Amino acid sequence: MHERLVDRSPVVQADQLIAQMVPPAMFDEVSFASYIPDPNEPSQAAAVHKAEEFAAKVTKIRSGGRRGLFGKKAQASGAGLYLDGGFGVGKTHLLASIFHSVPSPKAFGTFVELTHVVGALGFNNAVEQLSGHSVLCIDEFELDDPGDTMLVSRLLTELSARGVSIVATSNTLPGQLGEGRFAAQDFLREIKKLGSIFETIRVDGPDYRHRDLPPAPEPISDAELADRADGIPGATLDDFDALCVHLSTLHPSRYNKLIADVPAVFLRGVHPAQDQSVALRLVVLADRLYDASIPVTVSGAKLDEIFTPEMLAGGYRKKYLRATSRLLALSRFEVAA
Repeated sequence: MHERLVDRSPVVQADQLIAQMVPPAMFDEVSFASYIPDPNEPSQAAAVHKAEEFAAKVTKIRSGGRRGLFGKKAQASGAGLYLDGGFGVGKTHLLASIFHSVPSPKAFGTFVELTHVVGALGFNNAVEQLSGHSVLCIDEFELDDPGDTMLVSRLLTELSARGVSIVATSNTLPGQLGEGRFAAQDFLREIKKLGSIFETIRVDGPDYRHRDLPPAPEPISDAELADRADGIPGATLDDFDALCVHLSTLHPSRYNKLIADVPAVFLRGVHPAQDQSVALRLVVLADRLYDASIPVTVSGAKLDEIFTPEMLAGGYRKKYLRATSRLLALSRFEVAA
């Protein structure tokens, strides 16, 4: 009998939600020194310098506020930095380097993870738990959901007033108007209460569309899928539809624990997502699988067919394209039997 993700019902205690907000394992060892700027893109070297300056500023803010009336310390507001650019230019590397360089406690997560944590904890509880942090690092800040954007804007306003510094990256696709430049303007408009504290840094680089990525691998047969799963101790084998249903029963903040210690994921009968709610849960699962570098092998449809053309033409296009790219990368990972 194969192990199955649908048999797992992980529970994440509320006090663990903030504690698990750290960079993905692939960024455990990164630093400013290990970021190698492209000599043809001077903005990259400038971004490293600005990120180092920001980390020093965060440390200074955390070391103590300014003196106010009667010699009492006044609460210093947090600093803000926004790294603006396309995919594959090292923004997450710089974000993780900032995280590693500043005092604890500190938190790192994607925009989606942050909204899930706030939803699970409740707004006031999230503010209290994060208010003692030196920095909140937000990867892939998204502007496609007005409700989520307003929620996070309010959260950042509260945290900044309590001395928490904020650093965020964009996830703008190359090819949009002004590439990432309009993303920066949108970001500052949406968080207008905080706009004055953010310094926007441009990080340029090659358009990811010019990279020669192999096409999606052909799905294998159900029989071969089971054989491969048998050859990897601890691997999971699930029916795609059953997994989609199971994901709907779990808060997305539990997806990390759902796949904990799984060496490989096998999915049987993959097909295009039936609706947007299913598709968005698959986006979160793809992000968690990618963060954990867990290989994915499927039968049925190709991995680049999960999100329909209608979905890719809609407001969540960036999410779906990112998830597709990550699933395709995971499909090429090799696992030793």
